[in-house]
Amino acid sequence: MVRYEPNLKSLRQHQVPDWFNNAKLGIMIHWGLYSIPAYAPTGHGTSTEIMMHEGFKSYFPNMPYAEWYINSLRIPGSPVQKYHREKYGDDFSYYDFAAEFKRTSANWSPEDWGDLFREAGARYIVFVTKHMDGFLMWPSSIPNYRIPGYQVERDIVGELATAMRARDIKLGLYYSSLLDQSYTTKPMIDIPGLYSEAGPIDRKYSQYQYSHWIELIDRYEPSILWGDIGYPPGTNPLSLFAYFYNKIPDGLVNDRWAQHPLIVHRIVRNSLVRPFINWYAASVVAKGAGQQPLPPHYDYTTPEYATSQQMSDKKWEANRGTANSFSYNRMETEADYITLPALIRLLVDTVSKNGNLMLDVGPMADGTIPEIQVNLLKGMGAWMKVYGEAIYDTKTWVRAEGETVAGVSVRFTQKDGTLYVFLMEGQKAGEIVIKDLAVKADCSIRELSSGELIPFRRVEADLALELPQRMISSPVQVLAIAGY
Repeated sequence: MVRYEPNLKSLRQHQVPDWFNNAKLGIMIHWGLYSIPAYAPTGHGTSTEIMMHEGFKSYFPNMPYAEWYINSLRIPGSPVQKYHREKYGDDFSYYDFAAEFKRTSANWSPEDWGDLFREAGARYIVFVTKHMDGFLMWPSSIPNYRIPGYQVERDIVGELATAMRARDIKLGLYYSSLLDQSYTTKPMIDIPGLYSEAGPIDRKYSQYQYSHWIELIDRYEPSILWGDIGYPPGTNPLSLFAYFYNKIPDGLVNDRWAQHPLIVHRIVRNSLVRPFINWYAASVVAKGAGQQPLPPHYDYTTPEYATSQQMSDKKWEANRGTANSFSYNRMETEADYITLPALIRLLVDTVSKNGNLMLDVGPMADGTIPEIQVNLLKGMGAWMKVYGEAIYDTKTWVRAEGETVAGVSVRFTQKDGTLYVFLMEGQKAGEIVIKDLAVKADCSIRELSSGELIPFRRVEADLALELPQRMISSPVQVLAIAGY
């Protein structure tokens, strides 16, 4: 067994484990104090769309992520600040939500979540243990040193871990290291603010968050460490990774651990530097190339509300909410949610390009997952029961994309000598011709929903097939070509 040391040469021996390559579908869960107000402005699109079309001046006040409530509340004149004043009054602090959350979450059932996620076809989850509000979703032995009692007494993470493992679902844990506004008073209103007003940068806080990671690893043995936004100066994340890999050899870490020296955090606060940083960030986003800075070591990348235009050799994970917020936003309507056909196509497209899809759910304050989210998960699970053979445990093919002569988009995966062909728009019975798909004359082709063998003929470099009458109507249909 490899013994990892806290340096890049050693850590880069670590490989993405087979279970993650094969899993294809994960569920992220944002549930916390922000689930009580459950509010963010709507009508501006996704966070990426706001950055691209409205700029950063609109991005932070109109943040569509309800889990960013604490920051939006601090921005003068923001929709969240207006909502909070009208509903709760000026004397009600964000931190006052803690007592209410402890009451409302008392009857939460981890088993109900486990049954739903298994029905959806998920093979792993990532649970938010601490978001930018600093509230701890487990009974830590290292409490918040500014706000007494600012954590749950119930072992939510432990109960969730037990429920997931009983259903053969891997546990991943999210923790916000750099952003912690339980120790700050200023809002983040621009990109430099992510590194200057987001959280403390002193040694005490850095050791505090490092100790939390160690506690989470020791107590719950997660399979994924999912950092976000960045990592504060003062402790070495490579030491954390080595500790984690040595304890959980088939664990892995994502790509959001960029750490900047203390001098950088101080420089970005300079009033002369900030406009340049904002200009540069805006220009990058406008070109569609926005991405968090990559750290020296990570196992996989995590594009947010985005996908890949091409197949990647490096493992990646598309992550997004069911609507424009990760946590529950009571203002979102059906029009804001992704449709089931679009969700299935996103999963297929992602898997064909060497990605996993991590779909987020945002439970309400009492832990109930909204019906519209439940229906999406169940719908995806029903599709996976029919076509999961072409998703789970597969690898990429020589190319990810193709099309028919009629212009229908096609995707590909492969497994154990079988090539899977996804018809991305759903087809009726009758002939289709897939371009540039040469197969052997003695191969066999079946349609997965009916199991029927399909007559085919080769037309030069193309493949002509006669789709069967018994084929299920579906947003995406799948053909399996054995011995291709």
